[in-house]
Amino acid sequence: MSVDVMTSKFGNITLKTSTPKKDPGDDDVAILSSFLPEYLMSPASITKNKAFECSLKRDCRLGDPKATPPGTKKMEYKTRQWHEKCFSCVVCKSAIGTKSFIPRDQEVYCATCYEEKFSTRCVKCDKIITSGGVTYKNEPWHRECFTCSHCSTSLAGQRFTSRDEKPYCGDCFGELFAKRCTSCVKPITGIGGTRFISFEDRHWHNDCFICASCKTSLVGRGFITDAEDIICPECAKQKLM
Repeated sequence: MSVDVMTSKFGNITLKTSTPKKDPGDDDVAILSSFLPEYLMSPASITKNKAFECSLKRDCRLGDPKATPPGTKKMEYKTRQWHEKCFSCVVCKSAIGTKSFIPRDQEVYCATCYEEKFSTRCVKCDKIITSGGVTYKNEPWHRECFTCSHCSTSLAGQRFTSRDEKPYCGDCFGELFAKRCTSCVKPITGIGGTRFISFEDRHWHNDCFICASCKTSLVGRGFITDAEDIICPECAKQKLM
């Protein structure tokens, strides 16, 4: 009796049909064989045939899950059995035949349906991520799809921040939403740990918080406002003299 052996493996969405293995009882191997006339079979094989029941049961495509007409082919995988025509993808119902298949949760899938049903998909484009994805807020993205919400620059491997659940590059976030330094008028983004000082309704970068007269840093020191300027106590005294 000739025996065809079919196997499939799944990893990183890689599928293949292998050559026959020496051990047909291996869990990754499905065996295709034929029902023979009883006069060609041993008593043990006859008993085994009589115990046959197609795993589709009432949905058996031959109409009788226990049918074993000579010449009909059957498929055996692990502890389950099917008529060859019944060994089909649970989703598209197409017969597996000699194509690769993927078992999952007691069901059998063709490679295409398995990929459609279980592969990780990008939340932006909804296409399958085969490699090099990015995870943001526990959701998967293609690297090329994970971009700034304003300028569309790629954010993969870059510093970024978010607002209203949307990611932005540092430049766009600063231009769109950040406070601006009273001295240099540039955005105060805080990205990278930037410190800043706030007084009343005004804000300064740490490096910009200096005396308007002597340019000494006023960080951690007392200061006096002089119209729109801030000055150190020493310069304030000189102005009063």
